[in-house]
Amino acid sequence: MCLAVPGRVEEIAEKEGVLMGRVNFGGIVKDVCLAYVPEIAVGDYTIVHVGFALTRIDEESARQTLQAFHEMGLLEEELGPTDAETAEEAGAKTSTEAR
Repeated sequence: MCLAVPGRVEEIAEKEGVLMGRVNFGGIVKDVCLAYVPEIAVGDYTIVHVGFALTRIDEESARQTLQAFHEMGLLEEELGPTDAETAEEAGAKTSTEAR
């Protein structure tokens, strides 16, 4: 399933000529392309689909949608592990392989 998921923009930076941001989806933080919403600012909420922010939305709508997705178990399914979980898994594999 491919959902458009709301998230809060935490950082904005230009990377290789493309407007990018770190977006928090209720605790899961991902890098997102912000090229389609150049007016977005840190603290704003956006709808993200397959790594691209599509539009700005209000905070209440974002929170309600995130809560519903979380309750249905769709948030983790759609976004996968957090960056920290991915790093921990990579570290665990490295230490296991070293044995």
